[in-house]
Amino acid sequence: MDRRRFLLTSLAGALATPLAAEAQQAGRVYTIGVLSALAGPSRTYDPVFTSALRESGYALGRNLVIEPRYAAGKVEQLPDLAADLVRRKVDIILAFGAPESVAAVKATGTIPIVFTSTSPVEVGLVRSLARPGGNATGLSADVTPEIAGKLLELLKTAVPSLGRIVGLVQSDRPELAAYEQALKRAAQTLRVEARLVRVRHEGDIEAAFAIIAGDRPDALMLSADPLIFLHRKRVTDFAVTHVLPTVAGVRDFVDDGGLMSYGPNFSDLLRRVVHYMDKILKGAKPADLPVEQPTKFELVINLKTAKAIGLTIPPSLLQRADQIIE
Repeated sequence: MDRRRFLLTSLAGALATPLAAEAQQAGRVYTIGVLSALAGPSRTYDPVFTSALRESGYALGRNLVIEPRYAAGKVEQLPDLAADLVRRKVDIILAFGAPESVAAVKATGTIPIVFTSTSPVEVGLVRSLARPGGNATGLSADVTPEIAGKLLELLKTAVPSLGRIVGLVQSDRPELAAYEQALKRAAQTLRVEARLVRVRHEGDIEAAFAIIAGDRPDALMLSADPLIFLHRKRVTDFAVTHVLPTVAGVRDFVDDGGLMSYGPNFSDLLRRVVHYMDKILKGAKPADLPVEQPTKFELVINLKTAKAIGLTIPPSLLQRADQIIE
C-alpha cells in the first residue's frame, strides 16, 4: 500500500479554502501547507482531521490557516506546488504520499515537514526511521514487504487456485523499485506469478486494461498511487466486468467496488500527523522525532463484489475482517 496513498488522503473540506485573517485571532496564527497529489478534500477523512485538530487546540480561522495544494493526479506538478508553499512561508508542510513527500523535501531544507509515505528511507526522506536527521519526519504509511505478502496471502485464501496476479501501479512513484521487489519476494514465497502493469497518465489506463485482459490473470493488486486512486471506481468496475478479485492497501477501493483491502488505519494515521504537527509547532525539531510505523491495521471485505464475481469468501477469512460491506 502505499497512499499510498496513500494517501492517504486529501483531508478536510475546510482545506479547500484558506480561512483566515478576518476571523478573530487568539495568539499566534499558524499557517499549514498541505501537499497532495489527489484532486481535493475527502469527505471520508474530513471529520477525523478536524476533530484531531480541535482536540489538539487548533481551530481554523482562529489560530490556524491551511493552504492546500492539490495536483489532481498530475505528479509532475508537485514540485511547483511545493515551491509555492515555500514561497508563502508556511509554518509546516503536511505531505501525504511518497511523491508529495519527496517534492516537499526537495523544495525546502528549513520548513518542517510532516509526511505519510511508503519507504521513507529508501526514497530519501530521512536518514533512518529512528534518527530522521533533517527537517522532515512523520509516519511510514506501510511496511511494504510485509504488506505485500499479507495482500497476496489474503488473495490466496480467498482464491485458493490463485496462480497469476497483476499489480497495477503508477510508473513515476518514487518507491516503485522497492514495491516491485517486495511483491516479487511475496509472490515467490506463495508460489504465485506476479507482474506489474504501469500507467503514468490518464490516457494509459485503457491500454493497461487491454494488457490485463489479454494477460488473463487470476487477480489484481491495486496500488494507491494518485492516478489509480483517482480512477479507482473505473478500475474496480473493470475488475468486476472481467471477474477479477482485487486487493488493495487502502479501503477506499473496497468502498468503490473492490473485493478486499488490508492496510494501515488511515484515520489513526491522520491523528498521528496532527500529533506530530502539534509537537513541532510547540518547539520540537523534526530531526529529533523518530518516524513511526503504523500499529493499527484493518481488513475490509466487500461481499457484494464477491457475489458479483461469483466468489465465495471462506468463513475463516470473514471472521478476520474488521468490516464487511454487504
